[in-house]
Amino acid sequence: MKRVLVAGVGNIFFGDDGFGVEVSRRLSQRALPDGVKVRDFGIRGLDLTYALLEGWDAAILVDALPRGGDPGTLYVLDPEAGAAPPVLDPHAMHPARVLAVARELGTTPPILRVVGCEPGVAEEMQVGLSPVVAAAVDPACALVEQLAKEFS
Repeated sequence: MKRVLVAGVGNIFFGDDGFGVEVSRRLSQRALPDGVKVRDFGIRGLDLTYALLEGWDAAILVDALPRGGDPGTLYVLDPEAGAAPPVLDPHAMHPARVLAVARELGTTPPILRVVGCEPGVAEEMQVGLSPVVAAAVDPACALVEQLAKEFS
């Protein structure tokens, strides 16, 4: 049985930036294959960095991901090594930097994917997802479940 980490990332106080947290919340209420563990890391990038070093066979990070598309658009990315400089700054540990630091500290899971959603609203002190991003949460859950089954 393979071990797969599903990591929700984001800040619930910044509107659509809370996307990954909401996806992890919903996934934690569902039956997932054995070996699949869902964790909400929120803005705790350093905790995620160390979690990636725990011998997982695969990891799926879920986050808001601005790429210039329409709000609510879902993406699946295979992150490249070294995409962000491996600077250890606990106040700026976005997923690309987390992966870079984890690679510098040890071995990351051999399979890494980022499931992202194009945000519409990502403003400070706005709690809750915009309607279009909220509508993308269930399809994102289905996408993560599909990937987790493939990897486990």
